[in-house]
Amino acid sequence: MESSQTASSALERLTFNNTALKRLPVDVPAEPCSRTVPGACFSRVGSLHPLLRPRIVALSQSAFSLLGLRAQDVLDDPLSPEYLSGSRLLPGSEPAAHCYCGHQFGLFTGQLGDGAVMYLGEVESDTHGHWEIQVKGAGVTPYSRDGDGRKVLRSSIREFLCSEAMFALGIPTTRAASLVTSDLYISRDPLNNGERIPERCSVVMRLAPSFIRFGSFEIFLGRDEFSGLQGPSAGRQDIRAQLLDYVIESFFPHVLQAHHNRKERNLSFFREVTMRTAKLVAQWQCVGFCHGVLNTDNMSILGLTLDYGPFGFMDRFDPDFVCNASDKRRRYSYQAQPSVCRWNLARLAEALGSELKAADAGAVLDDFMPTYEAYYLCGMRKKLGLVRKEEAEDREVVSELLRVMHNTGADFTNTFRLLSRVPWPEGGDDERATVGPVVDLILKQCASIEELKVANKPTMEDRELAMILSMAHTNPVMFGMVADRPDVAQQLELMGRLKELLETDQEELKEKQRDDWIRWICQYRSGKITLKSTCLFFFCCWDLHLVKQQRLRVMNSSNPRVVLRNYIAQNAIQAADKGDFSEVNRILKVLEDPYTDPEPLCQQQDGAGDEKEKLFADGYDAKPPAWAQKICIT
Repeated sequence: MESSQTASSALERLTFNNTALKRLPVDVPAEPCSRTVPGACFSRVGSLHPLLRPRIVALSQSAFSLLGLRAQDVLDDPLSPEYLSGSRLLPGSEPAAHCYCGHQFGLFTGQLGDGAVMYLGEVESDTHGHWEIQVKGAGVTPYSRDGDGRKVLRSSIREFLCSEAMFALGIPTTRAASLVTSDLYISRDPLNNGERIPERCSVVMRLAPSFIRFGSFEIFLGRDEFSGLQGPSAGRQDIRAQLLDYVIESFFPHVLQAHHNRKERNLSFFREVTMRTAKLVAQWQCVGFCHGVLNTDNMSILGLTLDYGPFGFMDRFDPDFVCNASDKRRRYSYQAQPSVCRWNLARLAEALGSELKAADAGAVLDDFMPTYEAYYLCGMRKKLGLVRKEEAEDREVVSELLRVMHNTGADFTNTFRLLSRVPWPEGGDDERATVGPVVDLILKQCASIEELKVANKPTMEDRELAMILSMAHTNPVMFGMVADRPDVAQQLELMGRLKELLETDQEELKEKQRDDWIRWICQYRSGKITLKSTCLFFFCCWDLHLVKQQRLRVMNSSNPRVVLRNYIAQNAIQAADKGDFSEVNRILKVLEDPYTDPEPLCQQQDGAGDEKEKLFADGYDAKPPAWAQKICIT
């Protein structure tokens, strides 16, 4: 009886210390209603909002191990669905919600806060470190505004899977330990088109050392000159200092130990946040990840990927890729992410105010782009297997590859994975014939002429575009000025590409794509992966076998064979909507090991040569189906 009780109480054995609530000012609301919360970093959540018949959809053993728990023990506990969904209070937990502000799409929006997230508490051990536990979708908080504090199964599946996928890819992220759904329904408009449907309320349990974000420091901002709004704790420099001290002492202890002068300490902290953010966005770019809503309230102070909403991994490479259908102005496009992160860091510096010297903060910000570019190039060199000393022309090789990928509409993930199959140069070989098989495989990952026509269709309204084109004839001087605007230049470039596509056919396109790829691969082979270009250690050893092994090992551990594409998540969502959670768990297992090729289900002889195309049992490393392009995420 005693062992049975022990086995059924895995979650109850967690020991909470809830440091944040002890160190920071906490608001205790008299009534459970949404309101402005001055003078506090957290608000108590006085009552729980239980789900109706909660049940577990999926658990992450990897995430639960951070709490010293086995997923099977959690699964065996009949009360786990209630604990994991915030429907029942864990012993020692103290439900609360975090207060923060944010710049959303470039505009300060005042108080936001955890409107659908409940802080449960923090646990710590010598073995597993410090972890804050949250439940997302557990009901209303003082920051819910007009919302109901709920999340649906659709969005919860995406957050759960992507959190664990990013961790497996080696990218800093918050974690997702569990996903629970229920028989409680709420009305939502998934396509943002006015058509509401009932969806199941669901909850994700999230873990991170801390969920404090840039926006946490914006609650102290005074009235904004554009929006007219201010932070709920405007002018409270005492609380700002308290929050800053807590963050540095708890999560940047090395900074605290290295500096006795407060301004120097704070600058070192800001420099490290900047460095972590630069590294994070470089890692995003290297796997084709687009966050979708890079507001200051979604930027982690620890440099973690935070808040998975309308995210997306690129299929066809497009630097202007936008994953959020609501982002009409394309503010958070793939290629804009680095500059947006720098902009957000500048807002953080402003929020820290007198805690930093403005000139010193500006110097740190000036280093952001060079730091990002160094991290990005380092990642890209690994993806290309460039294991020797960095050379000046490496940037050009990467840029030319991306140009070819863009022009041919090549799949980002699969094309990089295939590059490890580019054969090592041998003296006297017929280069075009040698690279032919791998080129054939890459061409299967390229877009058709119809796909490229759709991709290159101008996004500007027809009337506005016609007016600009008319200006080219009626007022060339004015046209020249307008055409220099980045948004107009982009539209004109799309029109030029579309015109070329309309004047060609599929066969001509394929031949051009083949020539482009052969040209780049030949350049890559001759200048980048020859023995004379590898590091001196390997050169001196003259062990060509070791060089080849090193190249393949680096490439295959840097280029995932599978990422959480939207259509993969959609397959899991559609199955789960019918009560079948097996696809969520199958996809989780695949995503937990993204760099390893499983045993092939079968092999087919590729008609172009000896290279064989593997068909894997999970099927998720193939080029996405055509319907994947129609998925709308807002």
